[in-house]
Amino acid sequence: MQILTQLVFSGIALGMIYAVIAFGYQLTFATSDTLNFGQGESLMLGALVGLSLVGWGVNYWLMIPLVCLFGAFQGAVVERIGVRPAIKMKSEFGWIMSTIALGIIFKNVAENVWGRDDLKFPSPLPEAPMEFLGANVLPMELLVIFGAVGMMLAVEVFNRKSIYGKAVVATFNDRDAAKLMGINTGLVITFSYALSSLTASFAGVLIAPLTLTGATMGAVLGLKAFAVAIIGGLTSGMGIIVGGIILGVAETTTGFYISTGYKDVPGLVLLLIVLAVKPAGLFGKTAIKKV
Repeated sequence: MQILTQLVFSGIALGMIYAVIAFGYQLTFATSDTLNFGQGESLMLGALVGLSLVGWGVNYWLMIPLVCLFGAFQGAVVERIGVRPAIKMKSEFGWIMSTIALGIIFKNVAENVWGRDDLKFPSPLPEAPMEFLGANVLPMELLVIFGAVGMMLAVEVFNRKSIYGKAVVATFNDRDAAKLMGINTGLVITFSYALSSLTASFAGVLIAPLTLTGATMGAVLGLKAFAVAIIGGLTSGMGIIVGGIILGVAETTTGFYISTGYKDVPGLVLLLIVLAVKPAGLFGKTAIKKV
Protein backbone atom coordinates (compact mmCIF):
# COMPACT_ATOMS: atom_id res chain seq x y z
CA MET A 1 0.00 0.00 0.00
CA GLN A 2 2.89 2.35 0.79
CA ILE A 3 4.44 1.64 -2.61
CA LEU A 4 1.13 2.31 -4.32
CA THR A 5 0.80 5.62 -2.47
CA GLN A 6 4.28 6.64 -3.61
CA LEU A 7 3.45 5.68 -7.20
CA VAL A 8 0.26 7.73 -7.04
CA PHE A 9 2.10 10.80 -5.71
CA SER A 10 4.79 10.48 -8.37
CA GLY A 11 2.07 10.02 -10.99
CA ILE A 12 0.22 13.12 -9.81
CA ALA A 13 3.43 15.18 -9.97
CA LEU A 14 4.13 13.93 -13.50
CA GLY A 15 0.50 14.42 -14.49
CA MET A 16 0.48 18.01 -13.27
CA ILE A 17 3.43 18.78 -15.54
CA TYR A 18 1.48 17.30 -18.44
CA ALA A 19 -1.51 19.40 -17.35
CA VAL A 20 0.44 22.68 -17.31
CA ILE A 21 1.75 22.06 -20.83
CA ALA A 22 -1.71 20.96 -21.99
CA PHE A 23 -3.13 24.10 -20.40
CA GLY A 24 -0.96 26.02 -22.85
CA TYR A 25 -2.59 24.15 -25.72
CA GLN A 26 -5.97 25.16 -24.35
CA LEU A 27 -5.02 28.84 -24.14
CA THR A 28 -4.13 29.12 -27.82
CA PHE A 29 -6.99 26.92 -29.01
CA ALA A 30 -9.49 29.04 -27.09
CA THR A 31 -8.56 32.29 -28.82
CA SER A 32 -7.50 31.23 -32.31
CA ASP A 33 -8.51 27.58 -32.86
CA THR A 34 -4.81 26.85 -33.35
CA LEU A 35 -2.22 24.92 -31.37
CA ASN A 36 1.50 25.38 -30.89
CA PHE A 37 2.97 22.00 -31.77
CA GLY A 38 6.33 23.29 -30.57
CA GLN A 39 5.01 23.55 -27.02
CA GLY A 40 7.42 20.86 -25.83
CA GLU A 41 10.33 22.90 -27.17
CA SER A 42 9.09 25.89 -25.13
CA LEU A 43 9.42 23.71 -22.03
CA MET A 44 12.87 22.56 -23.12
CA LEU A 45 14.12 26.10 -23.75
CA GLY A 46 12.75 27.24 -20.39
CA ALA A 47 14.61 24.46 -18.60
CA LEU A 48 17.91 25.13 -20.43
CA VAL A 49 17.73 28.91 -20.00
CA GLY A 50 16.96 28.34 -16.31
CA LEU A 51 19.94 26.00 -16.05
CA SER A 52 22.22 28.64 -17.55
CA LEU A 53 20.90 31.33 -15.19
CA VAL A 54 21.45 29.09 -12.16
CA GLY A 55 24.93 28.29 -13.45
CA TRP A 56 25.66 32.02 -13.59
CA GLY A 57 24.77 32.34 -9.92
CA VAL A 58 21.13 33.45 -10.16
CA ASN A 59 19.00 32.15 -7.29
CA TYR A 60 16.48 29.47 -8.35
CA TRP A 61 13.47 31.44 -7.10
CA LEU A 62 14.64 34.62 -8.86
CA MET A 63 15.37 32.61 -11.99
CA ILE A 64 11.74 31.47 -12.36
CA PRO A 65 10.21 34.89 -13.27
CA LEU A 66 13.12 35.56 -15.65
CA VAL A 67 12.47 32.26 -17.43
CA CYS A 68 8.75 33.06 -17.56
CA LEU A 69 9.53 36.38 -19.27
CA PHE A 70 11.74 34.55 -21.76
CA GLY A 71 8.96 32.03 -22.40
CA ALA A 72 6.42 34.79 -23.02
CA PHE A 73 8.74 36.44 -25.55
CA GLN A 74 9.39 33.14 -27.29
CA GLY A 75 5.66 32.40 -27.54
CA ALA A 76 4.96 35.83 -29.01
CA VAL A 77 7.67 35.22 -31.64
CA VAL A 78 6.07 31.88 -32.57
CA GLU A 79 2.67 33.52 -33.03
CA ARG A 80 4.07 36.43 -35.02
CA ILE A 81 6.20 34.32 -37.37
CA GLY A 82 4.38 31.01 -37.60
CA VAL A 83 0.70 31.53 -36.78
CA ARG A 84 -0.40 35.04 -37.75
CA PRO A 85 0.47 34.69 -41.46
CA ALA A 86 -1.49 31.42 -41.64
CA ILE A 87 -4.51 33.02 -39.93
CA LYS A 88 -4.41 36.00 -42.32
CA MET A 89 -4.30 33.66 -45.33
CA LYS A 90 -7.04 31.53 -43.72
CA SER A 91 -4.84 28.48 -44.14
CA GLU A 92 -6.21 25.46 -42.29
CA PHE A 93 -2.88 23.65 -42.02
CA GLY A 94 -0.23 26.33 -42.45
CA TRP A 95 0.03 27.00 -38.71
CA ILE A 96 0.54 23.29 -38.04
CA MET A 97 3.61 23.04 -40.25
CA SER A 98 4.89 26.45 -39.12
CA THR A 99 4.80 25.63 -35.41
CA ILE A 100 6.35 22.18 -36.02
CA ALA A 101 9.11 23.78 -38.11
CA LEU A 102 9.82 26.41 -35.44
CA GLY A 103 9.95 23.66 -32.82
CA ILE A 104 12.59 21.81 -34.86
CA ILE A 105 14.57 25.05 -35.28
CA PHE A 106 14.47 25.71 -31.52
CA LYS A 107 15.65 22.15 -30.85
CA ASN A 108 18.58 22.50 -33.27
CA VAL A 109 19.54 25.85 -31.74
CA ALA A 110 19.47 24.29 -28.27
CA GLU A 111 21.70 21.41 -29.43
CA ASN A 112 24.26 23.87 -30.78
CA VAL A 113 24.18 26.15 -27.73
CA TRP A 114 23.92 23.63 -24.88
CA GLY A 115 25.09 20.46 -26.63
CA ARG A 116 23.42 17.11 -27.19
CA ASP A 117 24.20 15.63 -23.77
CA ASP A 118 21.67 15.64 -20.97
CA LEU A 119 22.57 17.92 -18.07
CA LYS A 120 21.84 17.77 -14.35
CA PHE A 121 19.70 20.61 -13.01
CA PRO A 122 20.50 21.39 -9.34
CA SER A 123 17.52 21.02 -7.03
CA PRO A 124 16.57 24.03 -4.88
CA LEU A 125 15.11 21.71 -2.24
CA PRO A 126 16.63 18.80 -0.27
CA GLU A 127 16.86 15.64 -2.36
CA ALA A 128 16.20 13.35 0.59
CA PRO A 129 12.61 12.00 0.55
CA MET A 130 10.18 13.07 3.24
CA GLU A 131 7.22 11.18 4.68
CA PHE A 132 3.90 12.47 3.41
CA LEU A 133 0.63 10.62 4.09
CA GLY A 134 2.49 7.40 4.74
CA ALA A 135 4.70 7.56 1.65
CA ASN A 136 8.24 8.76 0.98
CA VAL A 137 7.89 11.71 -1.38
CA LEU A 138 10.56 14.01 -2.78
CA PRO A 139 10.06 17.66 -1.73
CA MET A 140 10.50 18.66 -5.38
CA GLU A 141 7.50 16.50 -6.33
CA LEU A 142 5.33 18.44 -3.89
CA LEU A 143 6.66 21.70 -5.35
CA VAL A 144 5.73 20.49 -8.82
CA ILE A 145 2.16 19.69 -7.77
CA PHE A 146 1.51 22.93 -5.88
CA GLY A 147 3.42 25.04 -8.41
CA ALA A 148 1.48 23.63 -11.35
CA VAL A 149 -1.88 24.09 -9.64
CA GLY A 150 -0.88 27.60 -8.57
CA MET A 151 0.09 28.59 -12.11
CA MET A 152 -3.20 27.38 -13.59
CA LEU A 153 -5.23 29.07 -10.84
CA ALA A 154 -3.34 32.32 -11.39
CA VAL A 155 -4.18 32.27 -15.11
CA GLU A 156 -7.83 31.52 -14.36
CA VAL A 157 -8.05 34.39 -11.86
CA PHE A 158 -6.38 36.69 -14.38
CA ASN A 159 -8.92 35.74 -17.06
CA ARG A 160 -11.88 36.27 -14.75
CA LYS A 161 -10.84 39.40 -12.83
CA SER A 162 -8.67 41.58 -15.10
CA ILE A 163 -9.86 43.58 -18.08
CA TYR A 164 -7.21 41.95 -20.26
CA GLY A 165 -8.32 38.52 -19.16
CA LYS A 166 -11.90 39.39 -19.98
CA ALA A 167 -10.74 40.34 -23.48
CA VAL A 168 -9.28 36.84 -23.78
CA VAL A 169 -12.56 35.29 -22.61
CA ALA A 170 -14.55 37.47 -25.03
CA THR A 171 -12.32 36.39 -27.91
CA PHE A 172 -12.80 32.78 -26.87
CA ASN A 173 -16.60 33.10 -26.81
CA ASP A 174 -16.94 34.88 -30.15
CA ARG A 175 -13.93 36.29 -31.97
CA ASP A 176 -15.96 38.26 -34.53
CA ALA A 177 -18.21 39.81 -31.89
CA ALA A 178 -15.18 40.71 -29.77
CA LYS A 179 -13.62 42.46 -32.75
CA LEU A 180 -16.81 44.45 -33.33
CA MET A 181 -16.72 45.53 -29.68
CA GLY A 182 -13.28 47.10 -30.25
CA ILE A 183 -11.11 44.31 -28.86
CA ASN A 184 -7.83 43.84 -30.70
CA THR A 185 -8.24 40.11 -31.27
CA GLY A 186 -4.87 39.86 -33.02
CA LEU A 187 -3.15 41.16 -29.90
CA VAL A 188 -5.22 38.79 -27.76
CA ILE A 189 -4.05 35.83 -29.84
CA THR A 190 -0.43 36.98 -29.50
CA PHE A 191 -0.96 37.27 -25.75
CA SER A 192 -2.45 33.76 -25.57
CA TYR A 193 0.63 32.33 -27.31
CA ALA A 194 2.92 34.27 -24.98
CA LEU A 195 1.01 32.98 -21.96
CA SER A 196 1.04 29.45 -23.39
CA SER A 197 4.83 29.39 -23.76
CA LEU A 198 5.20 31.07 -20.37
CA THR A 199 3.37 28.20 -18.68
CA ALA A 200 5.47 25.65 -20.61
CA SER A 201 8.72 27.37 -19.59
CA PHE A 202 7.51 27.41 -15.99
CA ALA A 203 6.81 23.68 -16.24
CA GLY A 204 10.32 23.19 -17.59
CA VAL A 205 12.06 24.69 -14.57
CA LEU A 206 9.73 22.77 -12.25
CA ILE A 207 10.41 19.35 -13.73
CA ALA A 208 14.09 19.92 -14.58
CA PRO A 209 15.43 19.10 -11.06
CA LEU A 210 13.54 15.79 -11.17
CA THR A 211 14.96 14.67 -14.48
CA LEU A 212 17.83 15.37 -16.84
CA THR A 213 17.75 18.55 -18.89
CA GLY A 214 18.56 18.47 -22.59
CA ALA A 215 17.52 19.51 -26.09
CA THR A 216 15.38 16.38 -26.55
CA MET A 217 13.43 16.56 -23.28
CA GLY A 218 10.51 18.52 -24.72
CA ALA A 219 9.44 16.27 -27.59
CA VAL A 220 7.94 13.44 -25.54
CA LEU A 221 6.51 15.74 -22.87
CA GLY A 222 4.83 17.91 -25.49
CA LEU A 223 3.31 14.89 -27.22
CA LYS A 224 1.97 13.43 -23.96
CA ALA A 225 0.59 16.81 -22.94
CA PHE A 226 -1.26 16.94 -26.25
CA ALA A 227 -2.73 13.53 -25.43
CA VAL A 228 -3.82 14.92 -22.04
CA ALA A 229 -5.49 17.88 -23.76
CA ILE A 230 -7.42 15.54 -26.04
CA ILE A 231 -8.38 13.16 -23.21
CA GLY A 232 -9.54 15.90 -20.85
CA GLY A 233 -10.99 18.20 -23.49
CA LEU A 234 -9.45 21.28 -25.09
CA THR A 235 -12.28 23.46 -23.77
CA SER A 236 -12.16 22.34 -20.13
CA GLY A 237 -9.62 23.40 -17.52
CA MET A 238 -10.86 20.74 -15.10
CA GLY A 239 -10.59 18.14 -17.85
CA ILE A 240 -6.94 19.10 -18.41
CA ILE A 241 -6.12 18.50 -14.72
CA VAL A 242 -8.04 15.22 -14.53
CA GLY A 243 -6.56 13.99 -17.81
CA GLY A 244 -3.04 14.81 -16.62
CA ILE A 245 -3.50 12.98 -13.33
CA ILE A 246 -5.00 9.94 -15.08
CA LEU A 247 -2.12 9.71 -17.54
CA GLY A 248 0.57 10.35 -14.93
CA VAL A 249 -0.73 7.74 -12.46
CA ALA A 250 -1.30 5.23 -15.28
CA GLU A 251 2.33 5.61 -16.39
CA THR A 252 3.91 5.24 -12.95
CA THR A 253 1.78 2.26 -11.88
CA THR A 254 2.18 0.47 -15.21
CA GLY A 255 5.93 1.05 -15.19
CA PHE A 256 6.24 -0.48 -11.70
CA TYR A 257 3.74 -3.34 -11.78
CA ILE A 258 4.16 -4.45 -15.40
CA SER A 259 7.23 -3.03 -17.14
CA THR A 260 8.76 0.33 -17.88
CA GLY A 261 8.61 -0.66 -21.53
CA TYR A 262 4.80 -0.58 -21.36
CA LYS A 263 4.32 2.58 -19.29
CA ASP A 264 3.27 4.62 -22.34
CA VAL A 265 0.64 2.11 -23.46
CA PRO A 266 -2.27 2.89 -21.02
CA GLY A 267 -2.29 6.56 -21.94
CA LEU A 268 -2.32 5.85 -25.66
CA VAL A 269 -5.06 3.24 -25.24
CA LEU A 270 -7.12 5.73 -23.23
CA LEU A 271 -6.54 8.34 -25.94
CA LEU A 272 -7.87 5.98 -28.62
CA ILE A 273 -10.91 5.09 -26.50
CA VAL A 274 -11.74 8.75 -25.82
CA LEU A 275 -11.38 9.66 -29.50
CA ALA A 276 -13.70 6.79 -30.44
CA VAL A 277 -16.34 7.38 -27.75
CA LYS A 278 -16.17 11.12 -26.94
CA PRO A 279 -14.00 13.03 -29.43
CA ALA A 280 -14.47 16.33 -27.55
CA GLY A 281 -12.76 14.82 -24.47
CA LEU A 282 -14.03 13.62 -21.11
CA PHE A 283 -15.03 17.13 -20.00
CA GLY A 284 -15.06 18.91 -23.34
CA LYS A 285 -18.12 20.29 -25.08
CA THR A 286 -18.93 19.52 -28.68
CA ALA A 287 -19.32 22.71 -30.69
CA ILE A 288 -22.54 22.94 -32.69
CA LYS A 289 -22.19 24.77 -35.96
CA LYS A 290 -25.17 26.06 -37.89
CA VAL A 291 -24.92 25.84 -41.65
